[in-house]
Amino acid sequence: MRPTTHRQQGVTIVTSAMVLLFLMGFMGIALDFGRLFIVKTELQTAMDSCALAAAQELNRAPDSLTRARSAGIAAGNLNRVDLQSADWRNRGQISDPDITFKNAGYDDTTTPADAVYVQCQHTHTGVQMWLLQAMGAFSGAPATYPNTQNVLALAVATRASAQTTCPIPVALKPKPGGTAPNYGFIRGDWVTLIMAQNASAGGEIGWANLDGSNNASQTEAELEGSCGTEVGDELGTPGVQTSVADVWNYRFGIYRNAGDPAVNRPDFTGYSYTLANWPSGRNAYDGPTPAGAHSTAANFVSKRQQYASCADTGTRVRGANSCETITGLSLNSFQRLAAPGNAAGGHRQYGSNRRIAVVPVINDSSQVIDYACMLMLQPLSIPMTDVQLEFLGNAGEANSPCTTNGLPGGSAGPLVPVLVQ
Repeated sequence: MRPTTHRQQGVTIVTSAMVLLFLMGFMGIALDFGRLFIVKTELQTAMDSCALAAAQELNRAPDSLTRARSAGIAAGNLNRVDLQSADWRNRGQISDPDITFKNAGYDDTTTPADAVYVQCQHTHTGVQMWLLQAMGAFSGAPATYPNTQNVLALAVATRASAQTTCPIPVALKPKPGGTAPNYGFIRGDWVTLIMAQNASAGGEIGWANLDGSNNASQTEAELEGSCGTEVGDELGTPGVQTSVADVWNYRFGIYRNAGDPAVNRPDFTGYSYTLANWPSGRNAYDGPTPAGAHSTAANFVSKRQQYASCADTGTRVRGANSCETITGLSLNSFQRLAAPGNAAGGHRQYGSNRRIAVVPVINDSSQVIDYACMLMLQPLSIPMTDVQLEFLGNAGEANSPCTTNGLPGGSAGPLVPVLVQ
């Protein structure tokens, strides 16, 4: 007969092993489900970015759903998932099927005029489990403890009126006697942005700092996206410095050597309009191609659908049939263009709503009284010369192509993308 102490020692070993297995299970749950929570949070951030960027393009235009998908994919995939893994790019990022559109009743739609909501939904597969995988091997029941898990995230966004807006740092003065909503302008008018000073006469556009300062470097920062303006704000009147040309031209996909479309994002198209290639000098947004136009010429809406470069002739800044020769502009020191078409590193991959801009309308005291929607027609030359923007109507119109960034919850003014789920 064995001593009782030996039997007790055997029981203790078995009990300890069972407790250890139990504790390892809890550790596995804590670590692995903690990882799943982090991945879920990262993926949700990507979906939120996707939905907000896509909703910004829902202006009911015929190409709006195409633009919305492109913008949503570009914005969402800039976020890394799975503990910020670089391998996220190789494991099934957001793609076209992940983005769907809903009408006012939240039914699926593929009709641009009916699309009110955009939904981004993506499942990230193959999230590796650490301790739970080991538990499966240790217990002899691998089916109970899977090696990988999948994570799903969803976001829905729409457009709503803003409390604050994110215009570009310029200001439009009404024409003499001009009143709301269009202040004397006609849709399709080309309006000159004066380089030398702020707008001093009616019907002109001038540089104007949104924060009320006179610092030229602030103009550059605001053109990059630092903003937040309300009706009644008094704008500053800065002098212009040449570095603002870099930030302005990023929107056209035009870069010096240091520029990067993945960071300095262009519009869906950089195709530019001057009297040289668009002789009518008006209605470049969606108008008919005028007589005498260049052979590459078509309106902005068409060029967006094609993801065209500055002159729709590739990535050349100068030379025969280049951006400079077709537009007549001088782009000294700018060496390259974002790639046209559906190509990596170009307007299709990184494009966003960058040239249809909200512009504050000011009174004689430089106070904001309203907002206009305008199309940036040309890049800035070096040395800088006056450029034009096309008037597209009041930014608060329901079918305005303008969408800004800012706080939702206003009763009028430009629309902003806002998450609803």
